[in-house]
Amino acid sequence: MAETVALVDYGAGNVHSVLNALRAAGAGTVELTADPDRLRRADRIVLPGVGAFAAAMRALAAAPGLIDALDARVRGQGIPFLGICVGMQLMATTGEEHGRTAGLGWLDGVVRAVPAQGVKVPHMGWNDVTPTAAHPLLPAGEAYFLHSFAYHGEDVLAVTDHGGPVTAAIGRDNMVGVQFHPEKSQRYGLALLQSFLAWRP
Repeated sequence: MAETVALVDYGAGNVHSVLNALRAAGAGTVELTADPDRLRRADRIVLPGVGAFAAAMRALAAAPGLIDALDARVRGQGIPFLGICVGMQLMATTGEEHGRTAGLGWLDGVVRAVPAQGVKVPHMGWNDVTPTAAHPLLPAGEAYFLHSFAYHGEDVLAVTDHGGPVTAAIGRDNMVGVQFHPEKSQRYGLALLQSFLAWRP
């Protein structure tokens, strides 16, 4: 039976380019949804996100039952989860953009401003992805980044270099988050999405 991928559409994500990338990677059924019942029936969940941490978290919280459904399906039942850009950052305990904001709290970390120490902020463009631990979704490669805040904490799976090490990917068990944009990362991004669609954590 074909799997269903729920692409969470909560008003804070670049959903259509991610949708097209998932389809190009071979996803069967992709549902754009913020419906908790649909999330509970999905086989995989992708949480995109652009903009500010606080605004994205408010948008998630504003959709009735959405956070509870995400938590139940991802942490409770262990289905494969991919967070993209701010969607990755929301996995953290706290974000410091526009004041301190509680995140989903799935991983113990904080999202802080990228220091502008001899480098341009936002960190924008192609950069290396260097794994810190072996993971089936994250080989070494090059991906497209666009962000001004970065994750600091546990469960870092890959880093990039922008005036020093910057978190490129995080994850544990059935959860992976990437700071870069797979949908803009050409062959590397397509391969990551294909691996995610086949992943059996």
